[in-house]
Amino acid sequence: SVVNGLNQPLGFVDARDGSGRLFVVEQTGTIRIYQNGVLLGKPFLDLTDRVTSGNETGLLGLAFHPKFSENHRFFVNYTSPTGGLHTVISEFTVGSTPEEADKNSERILLTIPQPFANHNGGNIVFGPDGHLYIGTGDGGSGNDPQGNGQNVATLLGKMLRIDVDQNAAGKEYGIPADNPFIGTNNAAPEIWAYGLRNPWRFSFDPATGLLYVGDVGQNDREEVDVIRKGKNYGWNVMEGTICTPGVNPACDKSPFEPPIIDYPRSDGTTVIGGYVYRGKEIPDLAGAYLYGDFGSGRLWALRYDGNEVTGQQLLLETGRNISSFGEDEQWGLYLVDYGGEIFKIMPGP
Repeated sequence: SVVNGLNQPLGFVDARDGSGRLFVVEQTGTIRIYQNGVLLGKPFLDLTDRVTSGNETGLLGLAFHPKFSENHRFFVNYTSPTGGLHTVISEFTVGSTPEEADKNSERILLTIPQPFANHNGGNIVFGPDGHLYIGTGDGGSGNDPQGNGQNVATLLGKMLRIDVDQNAAGKEYGIPADNPFIGTNNAAPEIWAYGLRNPWRFSFDPATGLLYVGDVGQNDREEVDVIRKGKNYGWNVMEGTICTPGVNPACDKSPFEPPIIDYPRSDGTTVIGGYVYRGKEIPDLAGAYLYGDFGSGRLWALRYDGNEVTGQQLLLETGRNISSFGEDEQWGLYLVDYGGEIFKIMPGP
């Protein structure tokens, strides 16, 4: 255990600015700083006045610009009740001191209406290409009643990719020139991949560039996907490797990109995407992708060679409600317990 007493933590994010600071995302709307073994008392940013939180809503994501140490820009993903529930992707800058952001610097890049309160996705991550990736849920309810996952005209149920350093016409961000749906009729140019249900935590492997995501299932399967440009991951036709029971149990599986691994509800109820371990403290885990489950508290590791999973094992029964993972500047790996505590994953005896 490295820090406790937190309020519904959902993220533990490194700014990679050389300061050694790690930033805790609390669902209710605050970001706090963990530095030199101490949780600072004053929040780095307090957005409780504009965030609606509870169940699957709240302050859900944080990402620091790759040049944060120079430009002091960072980005958040939260749900707002103003004018109807919607997702907000915003940019902020640091204030007069590095320990406090300028709350009044908010620049809203993108808003996405949410038809239901659940399945808001929420994670945002900068890729090795310098672009911002945004995971969006299918809009909520059950079995995707609006068909958002398979509809490329909507931003829901997708992995989005935008350029935060440019502005396209009529937008507060740019569209990367190689996004796959540029020029496609009735398709949103922000889309990188689609057919997702509720991508809850994703990360890039710094060694291979692969993008791993944990996509939460409906009632039967939890899945881990490797997201590739333009691919369709099947929801709501597919749930993991099976046809979605509540939609069409006899579907055609051929158009869809299968998960690299999935598991039944007997193993867990809510997959939590993690990281490929690139730290030095646990050599036996080097190159393994660690992921967990909120409901069962299980922590697994798998190895993926770019084509198939070559090994998978249960590492630990944590007994915790795993809500996220995090990395520090040395690629050390942390586990976030929604109950208010963060743990560093250490070598066994």
